[in-house]
Amino acid sequence: MKRITTILTLFLAVGLVSVSCKDKASKKIVADNVESATSRDEAQKQLPVMTFEKAEHDFGTIAQGTPQETSFKFTNTGDAPLIITDAKSSCGCTVPQYPKNTPIAPGESGELLVKFNGSGQNQVTKTITVTANTEKGTEMLRIKAFVNPKEATPAGPVK
Repeated sequence: MKRITTILTLFLAVGLVSVSCKDKASKKIVADNVESATSRDEAQKQLPVMTFEKAEHDFGTIAQGTPQETSFKFTNTGDAPLIITDAKSSCGCTVPQYPKNTPIAPGESGELLVKFNGSGQNQVTKTITVTANTEKGTEMLRIKAFVNPKEATPAGPVK
């Protein structure tokens, strides 16, 4: 009895497989879906590209505590609108200002203003991480300066 059940199960399985494979997969494809998928895939390939005139700025030698600022100019050289969502510096002494969540069309330019308060001593390097809808997702900028310490005043009464 067990053998008959096994044979019947095997015949049913073979019958099911042969019946379900009769339809050709190519007949099930809807032409409209193929067109919309193709256009969707092409649109996803279009990305903004953030091209900076410079990626680093050197303030040179500055006196400690002397505020500095520079502008990083960029152009969207891609083929989709560029949107900057964030810009952060490596410390609180450097503050970036940028066109937040403002679409920048392909071919258009913008700028990111960076303010540095002149803190630190000797060679100082700070990084600014710009987050945008580019393929990489982030861009790195750097500022540097040689900061001369303030002249030390001698202890004791002033004469």
